[in-house]
Amino acid sequence: MEAIAPIEPINAVSLAAFDPRDVPVVRVDSDLPAVPASRLTAPALRARFATPPLWTPELRREPRIGDRAPAQAAVLVPIVQREVPTVLLTERATQMSTHSGQVAFPGGRVDPEDANITAAALREAWEEVGLSADYIEVLGSLPTYTTVTSFIVTPVIALVRPGFHLSLSPSEVADAFEVPLAHLMDPANHRRHAMVGEGLNARQWFSMPYQDGPQERFVWGATAGMLRNLYRFLSA
Repeated sequence: MEAIAPIEPINAVSLAAFDPRDVPVVRVDSDLPAVPASRLTAPALRARFATPPLWTPELRREPRIGDRAPAQAAVLVPIVQREVPTVLLTERATQMSTHSGQVAFPGGRVDPEDANITAAALREAWEEVGLSADYIEVLGSLPTYTTVTSFIVTPVIALVRPGFHLSLSPSEVADAFEVPLAHLMDPANHRRHAMVGEGLNARQWFSMPYQDGPQERFVWGATAGMLRNLYRFLSA
């Protein structure tokens, strides 16, 4: 394996300018099996969440950057039930204070008015992209994932019936798009990145790039980490 070049130190100031594409790929998990297509159907997903298997999430926490107080957050992982199931993702607006410009799930901080985590995820999906709860069937949730910015995120997994219309909040979302679920649940598309250094400069993470016509959708970091946990859950 080639030596990994050192990367400039990451801190709260430089995080916004950090480009994960510049960090070397040290491994692609093509030796792991993809989740069979038969497990990605709506009936199979309902059955999996109704009777969960014994499994262990692979990723739970990222190194902490800055002194932000921990906060509960929720994201909706919307699996659109097209002929080939897809996952609805967003590109965060560049003016966002955290994780700007990154690929993400609809979601955000849990508000005191939210009845529970699921309610927060549904509210955020409506506020960010205009995805109505009328089209959503919540299946369950995965274990929390804590981001570098100290958000303790609960991924809420849901089926989404086609026919919805999106209305993006321009202050929060620059774009919304769909990626085939099978692409994300195939470890041949899971790339491991690593930085050499100490502390935060020794970080590792996954990316799951997807070529969407002429545009590369660079799924990485917390979003890729939660998708990796979904892979482990569905393949257990």
